Amino acid sequence: MKKIYHVVLVKFKANKAHRWPDLCMTLNALQCALPGFLTCTGGPYSSPEGLNQGYTHGLVMTFADAAARDEYLGHPDHDKVKQAFLPDLEGVVAFDFEGE
Repeated sequence: MKKIYHVVLVKFKANKAHRWPDLCMTLNALQCALPGFLTCTGGPYSSPEGLNQGYTHGLVMTFADAAARDEYLGHPDHDKVKQAFLPDLEGVVAFDFEGE
């Protein structure tokens, strides 16, 4: 079975990046609640290339398989995360891929 990597890029509105630690803490709590949610790591953009197109922070979440990812996406607490943080964002990109 292949793991699923869920990459999320966010573009915080001006003066809202201070919410980043809260977002990480909320996602870590959700990770603890879902057995197939294996890892969650992220941080602010740090490359000198300047190819971020205004996206300020990124996350990579690892799931045991597609079913675990789907459980996360459909979980009521995931909806709460979206409701709590989407108003602070100008943009979001989510991209999933399979890997070893």
